[in-house]
Amino acid sequence: MRSHVGLKEREGCYIKAIYSFGDSIADTGNLLREGVSAAFAPIAHLPYGETTFKRPTGRCSDGLLMLDYLALSLNLPFVNPYLDKEANFNHGVNFAVAGATALDLSFFKDRGIMMPYTNSSLNVQLEWFKSHLDSICSSQTDCAENLKHALFLVGEIGGNDYNYAFFGGKSFMEVINYVPYVVRSIINAAKEVIDMGAVQLVIPGNFPIGCLPSYLTALRSSDPDAYDNRQCLKGLNAFAKLHNLKLQEAIQELRESYPHVVIMYADYYNAFMNLLDSALDLGFDKNSLMKACCGSGGEHNFDATKMCGSPGASTCDNPAQHISWDGIHLTQEAYMIMARQLISGGFAYPSYGVQEKWKCWYRIGKSLS
Repeated sequence: MRSHVGLKEREGCYIKAIYSFGDSIADTGNLLREGVSAAFAPIAHLPYGETTFKRPTGRCSDGLLMLDYLALSLNLPFVNPYLDKEANFNHGVNFAVAGATALDLSFFKDRGIMMPYTNSSLNVQLEWFKSHLDSICSSQTDCAENLKHALFLVGEIGGNDYNYAFFGGKSFMEVINYVPYVVRSIINAAKEVIDMGAVQLVIPGNFPIGCLPSYLTALRSSDPDAYDNRQCLKGLNAFAKLHNLKLQEAIQELRESYPHVVIMYADYYNAFMNLLDSALDLGFDKNSLMKACCGSGGEHNFDATKMCGSPGASTCDNPAQHISWDGIHLTQEAYMIMARQLISGGFAYPSYGVQEKWKCWYRIGKSLS
């Protein structure tokens, strides 16, 4: 699949490459090449990828991700996974790995938390980036020149740090104590890429995890007061907002330290909430807002022991009418709408002057409307 505007001459397009760090929200095939196991094993098979690619690509959805739509909006090719050694990296590299964490393995081991999927934490991804730069730059000055017109996505990352803790039975109070460590890791990664020459960054926050079928199933409550008027778990969403608040405070300090760098915050939390509140107008099925399209039954069509793609799981007839794909990740349709909101709907900020500078930015409003 390719943008309607094509990939002819790109004069006038300010951003010439995308470098992405993160987890399954952005992974386009790295975990698949590392070797999938346990809960992520099904992503190597259909129905993952069924809508757009008709085959699994390593994306944790039925089709495209927000990263793909960002590339389309900038009239760039899809961002290839770093571990695909046959890929073309002329327009950037995707270092994101499904299951990855902001913090290193030792942090979780010290606290008795299982890390079942990958050891490719944010620090590992940064090492991959340095190796990549070594292969394309002749000097630090050369690197800085190459990166002047590159867009860096530092996240979303950190969600799995909390997922592994919550699903491992850790209390809210204990996991709250992890927030400063996670935020510091994200900010340190941003500093590293800035010091290597990055001048255009987007740092996303976390989703309202209390609205996801996986959490609604795992941490269901018999107390009606535990739920808000959307039927999301209030405590989990308050936790996500705390993480996002602390991250935004740290981003503001980073901006003050690097006034020459554009550092945008991508508000995944409110973009998702806006999508949820507008779901019926956007064509989503009103009875499926809190249900996975692909799953194995239950109130939210989610069972951690029989995930999407496993024997006994089934897929809905029309993924485009569902927000949630597999209980954890979103459908292509939901990702498309979130991407549009982030790029042209005011959920990434500060945006003043940026859209004018990133000239191809506007294309998403046409191609995704």
